[in-house]
Amino acid sequence: MPDLALDPTAFVNGVEEASGPLIPVVVSLTFPHMGEVSHRLMSDFTRIAFEAVREAGGRPRLVDSSAATFQSADEVFAGADAILFLGGGDVDGTLYGVDVPPANSYGVDRRADDYCIDLLRESITRDLPTLAICRGSQLLNVACGGTLIPDIEDYGLHRGGPGAPMFLDEEVVLESGSEIARILERTEVTVRSGHHQAVAEVGPALRVTARAHDGVVEGTEHLTASWVLGIQWHPEEPDADTSDRARVFGALVERANQQRD
Repeated sequence: MPDLALDPTAFVNGVEEASGPLIPVVVSLTFPHMGEVSHRLMSDFTRIAFEAVREAGGRPRLVDSSAATFQSADEVFAGADAILFLGGGDVDGTLYGVDVPPANSYGVDRRADDYCIDLLRESITRDLPTLAICRGSQLLNVACGGTLIPDIEDYGLHRGGPGAPMFLDEEVVLESGSEIARILERTEVTVRSGHHQAVAEVGPALRVTARAHDGVVEGTEHLTASWVLGIQWHPEEPDADTSDRARVFGALVERANQQRD
């Protein structure tokens, strides 16, 4: 059976503020072995992310990291006031020194990984406000010279087990003084998670801003760029706290507006 692909009309068509900041949203409309469950999740998450950016006053624009022909960096960043990287399949282990993928590896697309890493590095070079979610956060760490845990062995805090829903509530502790703690206005949060990979060695240009109770890194921020955040969890998951969702995407749009001043 051929891999499924997202229908972009489900989220690219929406009412938005005509004068709002322009925010490219990088996500793969398909990836290897995308089945019905992954297709439904990706469709819901992407739609909600686009809606959240619009509700905050931004103008999201799709950048398909699985496209047959990629938009160039100049095309992606033309007029952009910020950029958003969403979740998806696993990151190719060879990018961070792992030659043998875990048994439950899925959706690996090295071409998409390379493209996203190039865009992340370019966004940092341009000092553009950048929010990277889940796979995006992992790619941010790799782009900054870090490594990943290819498969969390004791995964109970981070995703559901066999026969259970993939996404669950996870308690995360935020570093006091971090940007994500400022955005969420507290240092302990319950988030929606469903991941089996995570940041391992943190890239030299990043610092840890959030951890799970087992010590797994759940958030990072760039040390020198003005506003570059990685979060492992999903504020755009359908059952995520709607107030926190508004805070996270609202902060991205707020920084995008500041970028224009």
